[in-house]
Amino acid sequence: MSAASVLVATPQSMHFAEALPLRSGASIRAYDLSYETYGELNADKSNAVLICHALNASHHVAGVYVDERGEVIPKSEGWWDSMIGPDKPVDTKRFFVIGVNNLGSCFGSTGPMQINPDTNEIYGADFPVVTVQDWVSAQARLLDALGIQTLAAVMGGSLGGMQALAWTLQYPERVRHAVVVASAPNLTAENIAFNEVARRAIVTDPDFHGGHFYQHGVLPKRGLRIARMIGHITYLSDDVMNEKFGRQLRRAVTETATEGAPFRYTTQDIEFEIESYLRYQGDKFSEYFDANTYLLITRALDYFDPASAFGGNLSRALAQATAKFLLVSFTTDWRFSPARSREIVKALLDNQRDVSYAEIDAPHGHDAFLLDDDRYMGVVRSYFQSKVAA
Repeated sequence: MSAASVLVATPQSMHFAEALPLRSGASIRAYDLSYETYGELNADKSNAVLICHALNASHHVAGVYVDERGEVIPKSEGWWDSMIGPDKPVDTKRFFVIGVNNLGSCFGSTGPMQINPDTNEIYGADFPVVTVQDWVSAQARLLDALGIQTLAAVMGGSLGGMQALAWTLQYPERVRHAVVVASAPNLTAENIAFNEVARRAIVTDPDFHGGHFYQHGVLPKRGLRIARMIGHITYLSDDVMNEKFGRQLRRAVTETATEGAPFRYTTQDIEFEIESYLRYQGDKFSEYFDANTYLLITRALDYFDPASAFGGNLSRALAQATAKFLLVSFTTDWRFSPARSREIVKALLDNQRDVSYAEIDAPHGHDAFLLDDDRYMGVVRSYFQSKVAA
């Protein structure tokens, strides 16, 4: 397939020599940020839209990659390609869209897999703790280098939505609109618990070696597989799991079972389709994601809580935000439930801010924010056309 009629993505990287102070008190210097841009920046640089990614995503937000012959590389679509592109809800004919890979990630920006310039050794477990606020500070430096002072909008889903919210608090004068999708003002204890179980799966893997597994030439794949399986369960709704898998047995099981005894009653084999699906997702994840990155990013999720500096009062925390907001939630998302989005809406209304809110009745759970639902896409499209572009 030719790339002539599709949005072609080109990865870029920017180096920053100056140290970035972190909220932990540490700093990181001589770091790189990977990013991609789509569309054209207008003359007064007023049409920029920053997209913030969630846990296991990257700067490759939209479009496809092409090979040296100009042919589209199969399955190279960006993770939010349904949302961003020509004539899509975030229209790259009108907006200049920027996707940035966060510090600590494993997709090009400086992270645990890179060399620490102070020791000339791989960071590994010594990579400094990063927070949502640190990511926003790094993103602001990138925008400075691109000559962009004010964002038409900042947008993200899940952990990306937390970054969008943080932008309105750290740099209120630089954000005109914030689009926060399937997110929350902080994690519940249950969410932190899920993250901790996933982290324990990783750090107790014999191949983890205290986070310095690179030197041992191994990867803690078993721990990563389990972490991904745990996470994936929480991203889907019970309805979707039942509809997609139910109690369906794998074909190999049904073919070998005796009449009236559908199970082989083993403790090792995969018998149900849902088991097969989770193991497939875990295996795939363990091949491309870094274990230390997983620990860093889930901790950043846990730490995010802008209201904590205001005695837990979210209304007081959001008083400094001046942007206009669109919040979107999904009815079956139990990990970032609609009630959490409504907390943000209420806090903004308490401060008489301009807020639009859509609660989409969708069966897909937390993953709905990544899917091409007509109602969801319509809400975002309408907001960008009527408000962001106004």
